[in-house]
Amino acid sequence: MKNLKMKSARAALDLSQQDLAAKVNVSRQTINAIEKGDYNPTINLCRAICKALGKTLDELFWEEETD
Repeated sequence: MKNLKMKSARAALDLSQQDLAAKVNVSRQTINAIEKGDYNPTINLCRAICKALGKTLDELFWEEETD
């Protein structure tokens, strides 16, 4: 599942994928894969991304249930 919330939060801060990757010490490809839904990050990486973007885990990584 695509992570549009993370992509939106990154864009709102005018950060490129490379900028965010540098802040959390991963490759740009890792950020791209998370946003595309091709990679499930560790909890530690999730926390680092949240801190870098000023968001909570729920705001970026919680998926709403759909019936």
